[in-house]
Amino acid sequence: MIRVLGALVLLAGAAAAQPAGDAADAVFLASGVRVGEVGATSAVVWTRTTAEPQRRSGQEISGRPVVTLAPGVEVSTLEGAVPGAAGEVRVVVRQRVDDGEARVVDWQPTAAGSDFTRQVRLDGLAADTRYVVTVEARPAAPEADATALETVTFRTAPRPDQRRPIRFAAMTCQYYGRRDRPDGFRIYPSMAAVRPDFYLSIGDNVYYDNESPRVTSVELARYHWQRMFTLPAIASFLRSVPGYWLKDDHDLLLNDSWPSIEPGISAPMTFEQGLAVFVEQMPAPERPYRTVRWGKGLQLWLVEGRDFRSPNDMADGPGKTIWGAEQWRWLRDSLLASDADWKVLVSPTPIVGPDRSNKADNHANAAFSHEGDAIREWFRANMDDRFLVIVGDRHWQYHSVHPETGLDEFSVGPASDAHAGGTPGEDPEYHRFHRVGGGFLSVDVDWVGERPRIVLRHRDVSGRVVYEIERLGS
Repeated sequence: MIRVLGALVLLAGAAAAQPAGDAADAVFLASGVRVGEVGATSAVVWTRTTAEPQRRSGQEISGRPVVTLAPGVEVSTLEGAVPGAAGEVRVVVRQRVDDGEARVVDWQPTAAGSDFTRQVRLDGLAADTRYVVTVEARPAAPEADATALETVTFRTAPRPDQRRPIRFAAMTCQYYGRRDRPDGFRIYPSMAAVRPDFYLSIGDNVYYDNESPRVTSVELARYHWQRMFTLPAIASFLRSVPGYWLKDDHDLLLNDSWPSIEPGISAPMTFEQGLAVFVEQMPAPERPYRTVRWGKGLQLWLVEGRDFRSPNDMADGPGKTIWGAEQWRWLRDSLLASDADWKVLVSPTPIVGPDRSNKADNHANAAFSHEGDAIREWFRANMDDRFLVIVGDRHWQYHSVHPETGLDEFSVGPASDAHAGGTPGEDPEYHRFHRVGGGFLSVDVDWVGERPRIVLRHRDVSGRVVYEIERLGS
C-alpha cells in the first residue's frame, strides 16, 4: 500500500484521460475502483489493472452441489473472470464543489504478485467533504498514454465534535449462485436508494468452500472476488458509496475456520493465503480490528473474529478466545475513551444470538461461553443503552436482547431470500424481531433537540422496512 501524506502533487485544472482501448497493449479497469476505510481526513482507494475492458461471459459454474474445477480448465476462461495485466495507475482527487486544483498521486505500477491490484491511501483530506476520485490506467511502458479511467465519489466523515446526521447500511452473506437478478443482488440498488454515507459488508463477501467452483488455490480465490465484485449492480453501487469490509470464514478458507485448522477440502489453499488474498482484494485497514468515528453522533468498532481465535474444538475455559487478549484490551480501552453519542460494535459473528445448538463458532455458542459471558457482562457493567451490536454471519434477520445483560444485537440477514434459512426458530425470551429472509439494515443517527437519536430499520431485499426501532439518548 502507498501512503500518501502531505506530498500529493498539485495539478491545476487536471483533466481525466479518455479511454483509448484500440491500443494493442492497452490495459483496462474492468475490476473497477473501491473506496474504503474512510475517516475524517483519510481514505483508501483500491483498483486493479485488467487485460480486457469487461468481465468474461460464458457458462456459469456456481452454487451447489459444490464442484471442483475440472482438470485442464483455465480459471481465466470462466464466466465472470477478469484476467489481469501489468500496468500503471494514477489517482486524481478533487473536491466535488471545486473545479480548480486537483491532487494527484502519480503513476504507480501493478504486478502479477499482487493480482495487478494497487491500493493508495489518501491523507490530509478535508472533513465532511465530498470528493471525486478518477483512476487512470496505462500500459507499463515509458510515457505511455492512459487507456482507461474510472471515476467514483465519496464523502469524508465529519470531525469528532461535529454534529451531522449520518446514515449507513449493513449487509452480509452474498452467495453468487443465489443472487436474485442476473446482474447481482437486489439489495444493492435498494441500499443505494436510501442514500447511505457508507456501508458495512460484515463478512462472507464470497464463499470459497461451499460455492462452485471450490477454492483450492490462490488463483481460484482471486477469481471469486473478480466474479462477485464486477457484477454490474455491485460495481454501480460502489461508484458512489464507500465501504468497510470485514472477513469471516467463507471468504478466508472454509466454514468455521481458525488459524491452525487443516485445510481439508480446500487444500492446498491455506489459512495464511486466505488472509493475504483478502487484504489484497479489499481496501485494507492498517490492522484488521479498528474503530472509526463519524462525527459527534457515531463511533463504530469493527472487530476481527478469525485471525486470533482458538480452535473451535478446544475445551472451553479462560484460555479459549475468539478476539484474543490484545484486541479485547484495545476494545475495552477505546470504548471507555469514546465520547460519541452512539457506540456501535460490528462483529462478523453473533455475541447474543440465539444460535443453533449444534454450532461451535461464535460467542452465542456454548463452545465459547466463557469468553462470551465475560464480554457480555463487561458490556453490562460499563456501557449504557447507547451501545449496541450489529452482526453478520446469520442467514436470518433479528433484533435480540440478551436476557441477563440486556445487550442489544441486530443481525442484518443474508443478501438474498434464496440464501435465507438455518434459524433455530423464534425465541420470545430473546427476540424483539425475527424474520427468515434476505435484506439489509439501515441506521440513522441524528438529534431531536439536544437529545441524540438512533433509528434502526431492518429492510427486505427491495428496501421495504420490515422492522423499525427508535431510541433517544439522555
